[in-house]
Amino acid sequence: MQPELAHPTLAERRARGKAARQETPRTSHSAFEPQPGRPDPVDLLEDQAASRVPSLVPIRYGRMLVSPFTFFRGAALIMANDLAATPRSGLRAQLCGDAHLSNFGVFASPDRSLVFDLNDFDETLPGPWEWDVKRLVTSLAVAGRERGFTGKQRARIARSAAGAYREGMRELARMTNLERWYVRLDAESFVSRYGASVDEEIRARAEKNLAKARTNDSMKAFAQLTAIVDGEPRIIADPPLIVPVEDLVGEINADETNAWIRDMLRGYRSSLQPDRRQLLEEFRFVQLARKVVGVGSVGRRTWIILLTGRDDHDPLFLQAKEAGPSVLEGFAGPSEYDNCGERVVVGQWFMQAASDILLGWQRVPGLDGVMRDYYVRQLKDWKGSADVDSMSPEAMDTYGRMCGVTLARAHARSGDRIAIASYLGKSDVFDRAVAEFAEIYADQNERDYSALRDAVASGRIAAQEGL
Repeated sequence: MQPELAHPTLAERRARGKAARQETPRTSHSAFEPQPGRPDPVDLLEDQAASRVPSLVPIRYGRMLVSPFTFFRGAALIMANDLAATPRSGLRAQLCGDAHLSNFGVFASPDRSLVFDLNDFDETLPGPWEWDVKRLVTSLAVAGRERGFTGKQRARIARSAAGAYREGMRELARMTNLERWYVRLDAESFVSRYGASVDEEIRARAEKNLAKARTNDSMKAFAQLTAIVDGEPRIIADPPLIVPVEDLVGEINADETNAWIRDMLRGYRSSLQPDRRQLLEEFRFVQLARKVVGVGSVGRRTWIILLTGRDDHDPLFLQAKEAGPSVLEGFAGPSEYDNCGERVVVGQWFMQAASDILLGWQRVPGLDGVMRDYYVRQLKDWKGSADVDSMSPEAMDTYGRMCGVTLARAHARSGDRIAIASYLGKSDVFDRAVAEFAEIYADQNERDYSALRDAVASGRIAAQEGL
């Protein structure tokens, strides 16, 4: 028999948030000091490499070596280890687990409007909401250093992002349950609403990025990634970044490979709701290829699957990405889901206002016989992301606020938004504390980045740069 659900009153939820301030003052979030016995950051990266495709791991290190910011993107486990020792309010929510600024962006909702939201959930897990906020704000500090912003500029950007989270959570706390659930950040409406308050160049760049995102779909992927060979569309090889499965296993294993692909698609289809399952069944499988994606994800087995619909001019590209345990599980507790792909998908459903209609999961033995979990989504569906390398301080401030309010909305779908808002309060005490934390941790990130450079220089690990 299921236990009866508790429904605390509004006053009780507010009191819970205020009581948490007594145990964990908001000012305490400014602190960071490496713990005694802190693991070697390169050891942590090598631990992750053990389950990845060995030939691709040097590419991951090469991408992390580009800058302290790209290192930060790949260092979610390192930061999770450090965040575990920082103060926490005791209030929890579904976390992204890797909420840096490049893991936000625009994509198409099922009603074909562009929405701004989180878009990476490999590490999602319930945990302390503060961890996501600190990773987001720290990413802005690290990126601001890379752009050459002054300390004052970075501090303002950090406080703005944390403040947008706090104010967004307070606004959400005033909403009804259903109002909270339906909230989303429509990208085009945001530009229209706030365009007059930002620099003309920022507004023009935002409008250009939205227009570009609308063309970033399966048709564009089809044009970029395929060629017609003997009358059939085939994925173009670009090793080691894109390798058709035939080149991985050899033509002699074609029958075995095709059977494996059918099992993969069959298991994935069963995770979809019936109408979307029928939609998928109208597409014909054409080809599979392994693809290298991201920074932190490099080495995880990621496949792109080409299918066609009514004819060869009706393509669909799916991406099946290997899912392992979240980097948070050693610190926030294990996932309740046995299938890591399901963990990712459920976390995405919780946090996103609108998710890909073909988002699903599967468990299937690999070509090497090892059982692995995957989650599947469309490879491209009007996807777009901000160009961090060209952001001015004003643009990063605006973008950071968008990320902050979006993260608040994502947390409010699972966490107690009223208690969290009560904890955060009206003042900017929390904003300033997290901004201070971000600068201190940016220093630590630079030391860890140097440790990786030293490990490569000494020959301890191999890195393949430029890919």
